[in-house]
Amino acid sequence: MSTAIKSKEEIVLEDNELVCILTGEVKKIRAQETNLQSVILMLNEEYGFDLDEMERNFTIEYTDLDTGSNKKQKIDLVIFEKDKPHEQDFIIRMCVIQGDNIKPNDKKKGVAATLENAMGAVENCEFGLWANGSSYNFLQKELDDIGFDYIFSDLSDFPGEGETLEDLDRADRSHTRTPANDSLIKVFKRSHDYIYANEGRKKDAFWQLLNLIFCKLYDEKRRFMNSPNGESYRRKFWVGVKEQNTEEGREAVAKRIKSLFTELKANDIFSEVFQGNESIDLTNKGLAFIAGELAKYSFLDASVDVKGLAYETIVSNTLKQEAGQFFTPRNIIKCMVEMLDPKEHHRVLDPACGSGGFLVMVLDHVRQKITKEIYPELEGPFLENKYNSAEVNERVRLYAERSIFGFDFDPDLKKAARMNMVMGGDGHANIFHVNSLAYPQWEHPKEIDKINEAIDNSLIEIKDIPNPTYHDARGKFDMIFTNPPFGAKVKVESEIASRYHLSQYSTAPEVLFIEACYDYLKEGGKMAIVLPDGILGNPHMLSVREWILDRFKILASIDLAVEAFLPQVGVQASLLFLQKKTEEQRQLAQEKKEDYEVFMAIAEKLGKDRRGNPIYLRDDDGAEILFNTETRYLTKRGNGEKELKVRREKLKRLDDDLPKITAAYNAFLNRL
Repeated sequence: MSTAIKSKEEIVLEDNELVCILTGEVKKIRAQETNLQSVILMLNEEYGFDLDEMERNFTIEYTDLDTGSNKKQKIDLVIFEKDKPHEQDFIIRMCVIQGDNIKPNDKKKGVAATLENAMGAVENCEFGLWANGSSYNFLQKELDDIGFDYIFSDLSDFPGEGETLEDLDRADRSHTRTPANDSLIKVFKRSHDYIYANEGRKKDAFWQLLNLIFCKLYDEKRRFMNSPNGESYRRKFWVGVKEQNTEEGREAVAKRIKSLFTELKANDIFSEVFQGNESIDLTNKGLAFIAGELAKYSFLDASVDVKGLAYETIVSNTLKQEAGQFFTPRNIIKCMVEMLDPKEHHRVLDPACGSGGFLVMVLDHVRQKITKEIYPELEGPFLENKYNSAEVNERVRLYAERSIFGFDFDPDLKKAARMNMVMGGDGHANIFHVNSLAYPQWEHPKEIDKINEAIDNSLIEIKDIPNPTYHDARGKFDMIFTNPPFGAKVKVESEIASRYHLSQYSTAPEVLFIEACYDYLKEGGKMAIVLPDGILGNPHMLSVREWILDRFKILASIDLAVEAFLPQVGVQASLLFLQKKTEEQRQLAQEKKEDYEVFMAIAEKLGKDRRGNPIYLRDDDGAEILFNTETRYLTKRGNGEKELKVRREKLKRLDDDLPKITAAYNAFLNRL
């Protein structure tokens, strides 16, 4: 079927087609085209160049100095000087975009053969970019000392709209680019792959990268800290645009960042993550390269979805696969959090927190509420721009410090979860290495003491002291979000299992976690839990269901499609939302038959297929639909001022039932 106009609001495409962001033309999906679309978005949203100033497939003309003949070269993307004619003389940026398999040193399609040749032919174009999806090579063109020939220098970045190279090199530059689209994912992956392949550190590539990400976040947080000498903020985690090109420059970068790492390990917020003997063990060249990649972006200003997805991309290829674990998909986490709607006064726990996905989503959910309360007059990008303001950050920090708790049995995941929370803009959530089923009797008393102390502090700070029984996390939480470990491979020690009433029906961890969560909740507290369907449907689990009905009010149940956790693991699961009954409610229910409404839904589509590939909304003929969309965003000028911009584009929409289910649940609550 050919592309057809469906209405003024939507069009449809074949599976192997996309619509160019710049021209609105239908293009075949291939690696080079996908990479080009990513670069267009990056230059528009992150660098501030207007789409109106860009052209793709622009042909330049020049005279070959060796032969005297006239030649032409087609450039994949060019940017013209603002408000100037789209003519060769006014090109200020050139971009050569290749497919994934073309290397920068390729003799015919590499940097020298394509970008340098083109830049040399256009006198006024000083900066260029060569990209192949995984490698980004920025160039500057300058005249040599004689003034006769051009020389090309590698840069760590080139200036955006209204910026100069001097702006990029300023140490007092507190705000870097806010990553959009898939930029941060590519940066993390590119950095991890570089360490893995070029530094000979296959076993600890992830942790070396993690140390540098910590450094970057710590450096960004320093702008909110008071300097002991009263000095204004100066970046330490930065790479001059040409520092990577000399040994002296690379050595200066390494010295700057290693000193920063030493400093952060002694900081109160970050010290809990490290044992103190960690070190950055990359070569100066490798360290300068990775730092140059990371330094371009502001991690604190990036959205939780952008950061979370980028972080999970590298974690999922290391810790998770090594431990045989898997992520709860972000859309499922978002649905669970939005349906229970945690607020600033709620104490939240994930007793099987893994890398912290639920906790980060809760933190972001509450952050948005706090921001709207402080800035009620703002909306859209201007409101989002305040998510990391000093006032919001301080309240978020206090909330996380007193109210967000995560437990996990894997000590490496404790560190990964802490990292994820720092990425989320906090850094001081209560993440502990503990067996949640064994608590409070566990063979690591020091960690138990830390948990109990944190609970004490939380109770005191928010004046939530129902009784004088301190030193115990049980009965202290308003909400629990969790995806507990389940499956035949996960065993619970018999001594631990025997502590639970439900162990007489099953010793499966997912069953015991239901009772553990009940113990951790306050009366009236709510939980959202991922459970295999066997608990809810198998006849031999009837006693477990009766136990649940006796102690909880069922708020909602959502059946998930089998694709939910594929391709990581195939399991039929549901989301169960429960509220812990008071003792009075239990007694009344036993005396009189309960009668209340339960919200139930089936999520037939979850935005991906069995292989994990995204699936989009389609028309009745099976063709993907594109919707006219107005994207509003802020760009930063060279002087630091922010400008609202609007990009009109045609976008696909994921075929995901969960947002609709969340909206339906809210309508259900309003009707009750």
